[in-house]
Amino acid sequence: MKDIVVGMGEALWDVLPEGKKIGGAPANFAYHVSQFGLPSCVVSAIGDDTLGREIEENFTSKGLTHHLATVPYPTGTVQVEIDQAGIPQYEIKENVAWDNIPYTARLEAIAENTRAVCFGSLAQRNVVSRNTINRFLDAMPQDRETLVVFDVNLRQGFYNKEILTNSMERCNILKINDEELVTVSRMFGYPGIDLQDKCWILLGKYNLKMLILTCGINGSYVFTPGRVSFQPTPKVEVADTVGAGDSFTAAFIASILKGLSVEEAHLKAVQTSAFVCTKKGAMPILPEEITGK
Repeated sequence: MKDIVVGMGEALWDVLPEGKKIGGAPANFAYHVSQFGLPSCVVSAIGDDTLGREIEENFTSKGLTHHLATVPYPTGTVQVEIDQAGIPQYEIKENVAWDNIPYTARLEAIAENTRAVCFGSLAQRNVVSRNTINRFLDAMPQDRETLVVFDVNLRQGFYNKEILTNSMERCNILKINDEELVTVSRMFGYPGIDLQDKCWILLGKYNLKMLILTCGINGSYVFTPGRVSFQPTPKVEVADTVGAGDSFTAAFIASILKGLSVEEAHLKAVQTSAFVCTKKGAMPILPEEITGK
């Protein structure tokens, strides 16, 4: 495969009230990218157990390319409780397979052929996966066309200033939501200023191509040097919001790679995430009017 779009980090089971569904932000991202017709790959690790084999079988059945190392740790699970507004609360199990993604020659070959990667802070909570992510970024093509997306994805205190700083220095597209932006701003010492001002500061400080800010029902923004795109959030009947942000990122990046403008890609991302909110779980099949297939 050439020009691969990679989702790198956690692949796991979200244990929802109605049963378990495959999740993990990088897996969600790669799955939705594949629905837009681009070659994508999930990079993660699974245990030598039934849950791990089920993940591999599920990805295969979806036609989703995957590099899932089998390691001597249990496959990851997350207990998900959905509140009355459809907002998920997570209990993420520790010291699991995706904390221990090994760096291999095959993974390096994938990195060398990667056109865009999306990674987050959660999979960097353990030094093994954190080092693998950084080595993968080192091995990717180092040109202006390569997209390195850091989806902040703060969960349960599994982050620190050092990890966030390194990740923002290494990415050229930052994806963050309004709550995460407040947390990051406090951590980095500029609270109390307007959300948009904080985004402009981050865009300039880290020399980013783009900064994506999602604000739930209050819309979303894409900041690029000198310009900002805003889209309102469509009103839909929400089943749950699991994976909605990942589908937004996937649709946006896929659209940019296919040559759409920032504004066109932003609209496509909003339409995609709104549709995902109307379905249970993180990986529904997208309709043709969204994917254009």
